[in-house]
Amino acid sequence: MVKPKASRTKHHHHVYVVELADQVWNEPSFRKANPDYQLGKPFVYVGMTGLDPDLRFDRHKAGVQSNRFVTRYGLRLLPKLYEVYNPMPYEAARDMEVELAIGLREEGYGVWQA
Repeated sequence: MVKPKASRTKHHHHVYVVELADQVWNEPSFRKANPDYQLGKPFVYVGMTGLDPDLRFDRHKAGVQSNRFVTRYGLRLLPKLYEVYNPMPYEAARDMEVELAIGLREEGYGVWQA
């Protein structure tokens, strides 16, 4: 049975931002990736997923296909930084993940983007 066109084209990819604990700054690779970090700005992880961001965060914390910084230092999602973009097609989410990370880094955030 062929799905109706509307359900085949439904966008279900998301970008998301996770706030990381301050201790992530002690990681040499994180520091090296953020030479222009501004004191007092948040540390974040920016990712993209085909899952709901809440479920993806839970999977990170459980160690399932996770980023080590999110597993160790992830505190909470920061939906105000990404909700406006979601959902979107895969290609748009892939591009937006990079653009969002660059934009936050330019604002002085400490950013890790996989």
